[in-house]
Amino acid sequence: MLKTIRELLQPPPGMAFDFSLPPGEPALAPQDGVAWRVFANPVSLFVGGVAAVLLELAEPSVRSGVWSQGGFQRDPGMRLRRTGFAAMMTVYGPRSAAEKLIAQVVRMHGHVQGTTPDGIPYHANDPRLLDWVQATAVFGFSEAYHRYVRPLSAFDKDLAFVESQASARLYGATGLPRSWAAWEALLAATAPGLEGSGILADFLNTMSEAPLVPAPMRPLQRLLVRAAVEISPEPVRSLPQLRGRGLRLGEAAAVRALARGAALLPLGDTPPRQAARRLAAATK
Repeated sequence: MLKTIRELLQPPPGMAFDFSLPPGEPALAPQDGVAWRVFANPVSLFVGGVAAVLLELAEPSVRSGVWSQGGFQRDPGMRLRRTGFAAMMTVYGPRSAAEKLIAQVVRMHGHVQGTTPDGIPYHANDPRLLDWVQATAVFGFSEAYHRYVRPLSAFDKDLAFVESQASARLYGATGLPRSWAAWEALLAATAPGLEGSGILADFLNTMSEAPLVPAPMRPLQRLLVRAAVEISPEPVRSLPQLRGRGLRLGEAAAVRALARGAALLPLGDTPPRQAARRLAAATK
């Protein structure tokens, strides 16, 4: 399990990167901010990432792009690690490298387009869809940390959205909420168009059963997927594919123990530690 947790914080094969270089170069997110705390916990990172994708898959246009071309069906483990690496780079990476990576993602998104099963055209670089994807990510990671690691104040929840503005704009999301209240307003405005689907059920089953951890640890994997369902906001949590798949009695305490315990594990030279050394070099 420790090996799996370490992998969640490390670049996937072929994407090795030293976050300690170049000395002194700042990140897109401030070192003393909320994101540096939130993204350092691998357990809440996994839970929050799954919760964000649940919200994405409930939006028909986003769902079509994510599921048909996002890699979850072919190799869910690698897809999670690539997404995790992009998140680490956005938060901890030197600004120049983060900007380069985001530009690559934007170019890739330029080829992701089509029509939904209902015949509605979509394009991955549509600012409306990008706003939803970026907002659900900030919500998912922040809420997972808030519920299972340490409570965030109302100010910190707002700050999580403020700190994400720079990277969101680079992705092309020009309308990312700037506060938790603005996120709730976006959710309310989007809610009428959110819907369940077989893809939502397939994603949950994939995340629950894919060999992301050794077989003896699979019950913990399923527990963390249920934890993601638990923090999903209405109306998504009440969709037929999610109904009854949240945490059972007493399981929230188990998830909190796992998440808080992860902070005490010897995880090695993680991106957050490397990034801290990079910024410390600026004061020497």
